[in-house]
Amino acid sequence: MKAMPKPVWLVRSRPDGGCDYVSFQIHQDLDAARVATVEMREGSHLPPQMPLLKHRHHLDLAEAERRRRLLQQQGGFRSSEPLF
Repeated sequence: MKAMPKPVWLVRSRPDGGCDYVSFQIHQDLDAARVATVEMREGSHLPPQMPLLKHRHHLDLAEAERRRRLLQQQGGFRSSEPLF
């Protein structure tokens, strides 16, 4: 499994002009034998309000990649530049 080299952002537009987002970022836990996990953040954003973080998960690399593909294939999410 190839590690995600940089943060990955997925975005899905909403009818109210806002968007739902999911970001994946490598998280290096130095206290746990240098095990790399991926932090997955799910939230929503309706400018000019502050983004709302709804869920945060720590996943192994394979599970993070599986969820990213599922969100893009079935959840209507598209790759994006970072929102904030």
